[in-house]
Amino acid sequence: MTSNRHRLDASPSHPLDGRAIDRRRPLQFRLDGRVVTGFAGDTVLSAALAAGITTVGTRNGRPLALSLRHAPSIAPAVLAKDPQRALPMERTKATDGADYVTLAHRPKRTALARLLRRGAESLGLDLDRTNALARPWLGMIGEPGPQADLVVVGGGVAGMAAALAGAQHGLRVVLVEAAPQLGGASLLFGRQDGEETPALEIARLSEAVGKSDAITVLVDAEVFAIAGGMVRLHQVQLHDSLPTGRVLDIRAAHIVLATGALERLPVFPGNRLPGITLSLEAFHLAFRYGIWPGRSTLFATVSSPAYRLAMQASDAGISVPRIIDSRPRPQSRFLEFSKAYGITLASGTIVTDVAATAPGLLVSLQLSMDGYHRDEPAMVVDRLVACGGWQPDLTLWHMAGGASAWNAASARLEPLAGPEGVVLAGSSAGWLTRQACLASGADAVRALLDQPRQPVEDRLIDPLYETPDGPSPIGAQPSEDKEPAFLDAGRHYLEWPRHAPSRWPTWWPWQPHPVAWSLANTPQPLAITDIAAAVQLGTIPPSSAGIVAQERVAMIVLDRTPPAAARVPAAPLPPAYLAGRYRGAALWVVAPEDRRLLEPGTLIHANADHSDPLAAIGVVLRIIDGTAIAWVRGAAGQAASVIAPDRSIAITLVVPYREGMNLAAAGGSGAGPL
Repeated sequence: MTSNRHRLDASPSHPLDGRAIDRRRPLQFRLDGRVVTGFAGDTVLSAALAAGITTVGTRNGRPLALSLRHAPSIAPAVLAKDPQRALPMERTKATDGADYVTLAHRPKRTALARLLRRGAESLGLDLDRTNALARPWLGMIGEPGPQADLVVVGGGVAGMAAALAGAQHGLRVVLVEAAPQLGGASLLFGRQDGEETPALEIARLSEAVGKSDAITVLVDAEVFAIAGGMVRLHQVQLHDSLPTGRVLDIRAAHIVLATGALERLPVFPGNRLPGITLSLEAFHLAFRYGIWPGRSTLFATVSSPAYRLAMQASDAGISVPRIIDSRPRPQSRFLEFSKAYGITLASGTIVTDVAATAPGLLVSLQLSMDGYHRDEPAMVVDRLVACGGWQPDLTLWHMAGGASAWNAASARLEPLAGPEGVVLAGSSAGWLTRQACLASGADAVRALLDQPRQPVEDRLIDPLYETPDGPSPIGAQPSEDKEPAFLDAGRHYLEWPRHAPSRWPTWWPWQPHPVAWSLANTPQPLAITDIAAAVQLGTIPPSSAGIVAQERVAMIVLDRTPPAAARVPAAPLPPAYLAGRYRGAALWVVAPEDRRLLEPGTLIHANADHSDPLAAIGVVLRIIDGTAIAWVRGAAGQAASVIAPDRSIAITLVVPYREGMNLAAAGGSGAGPL
């Protein structure tokens, strides 16, 4: 049995006491056969983390951390073969007596390993396998959701303000939030002079939303697709005390995307080892569930709110030996407060790499300021909380047809023009302060209704007193003996290529040069944070970042359409940004040699011997009724190949695609999910 060894003590002296759990009501359940204990209010993921399960499994023999953005699907053990019963660990409430299994391949542990309890801190999944962390609900048909005139995606202050504004204008509103409660990330960022506290503002907005008969709130509900005046979401609910999932399609003439910002993962070798977490996730796990692994934590940041979290951790009894900040000479009210706590601060310093050690993490540091570089003494800590800055979450925006462009000054992708009927609000629209996010929510509704707009202003503290966020730090390029350096903390595993020194002297005239690495032409989809990291690494030109984001991020679209009577128009095929690409290409139904779901954004090659992205003949665009639709050059019956993470997959061009065609009759039904 695993216990709650990573819980902080509940105390009125700090806010990291686990507001979402009831410590008076313990529970236990099984996960892959092991007994996990927790409390009422826990999710399956939070209970597992509290119990000391910190690793998902291994990829290329290296362990990867279990986190809110990197967790497998689960299902009741007796229904594990039914994909419609799959549930996300991070949104599934823990229930007493439940028996779950993870839906991924687990190599069998030897009897000796079980006896010695080796691997007790890992789910033991094989992450080298394709779709190791598959989410089967992405391929399900959605049932009709609540009627709505306005759908607001995101329940932070901007989303709640938009929902209330919509209700005031007489609209039926559905407010969708992936977390178990409304509020968003405001609590991490604190308040400026003259503002009410985030907690009071969130409570006031939440109460107003709850009292409105015009607003339907869906929590534990993640929107994963948007097209043609419709959003598709997956929600986890409790029915007779048992968690169940459902996929809903909600049609609305107006959509507000208040999806917030994604925290960037600093790029350095070992950045996804167990024990490393991003600051917003560390805050949410502690604030909601009282989880904080280890007793000593090093903070590495480019953003001042991380100092506030460090002080809260110190109040909770966590040793904070140092806060390192890559900004040369940062100024912040939080920084000054941290000095009063006696926390050592090191500006102009970055993490160059991290290695697992016994116990904890060995963190290598470097002073890197004004062109000067000097290695600093390494530190051993239980945990590293890193903050690489914030990227507006434009995933659904791109999916809906919105555009973006790279802003070199802020080192992030920012939105440009979007489709009719869809408007951004809050941090996803690029606003920085809470008051601007709040005002932007109401203004987004006015924009949708063609009403007079009111100015929204970010009232920022003077940079002399509050240094703006710095660019996400880049550590040492990984070498053969180092851990991998990933570009993002989610389900994609894009790595910074390892440095392989040549065996030839540098002066040798025929010394081979390394092949240039470009993410602009990768054979797989990209997360928006992958693209932001790639621009900083110089592998995607800043001028191309927006179009690459449209082409690679926006590919995750509605997987299956409802019956014709309730059919929702999807984005046009092919997308406008592919005009001129793959000369002679047309829309084709394609079928893989085995039953697997091809990922949208996957490049198609003439055969398995070709892998150069520049020589691709097409790309997978969309999955409809479990069948892949591609923009590809070829003829009926022609064989081709796509590159999956584990191997090349043979595919066949079946028939030209026409909207509304019977895909099963066309012979494309073999492209179903695994």
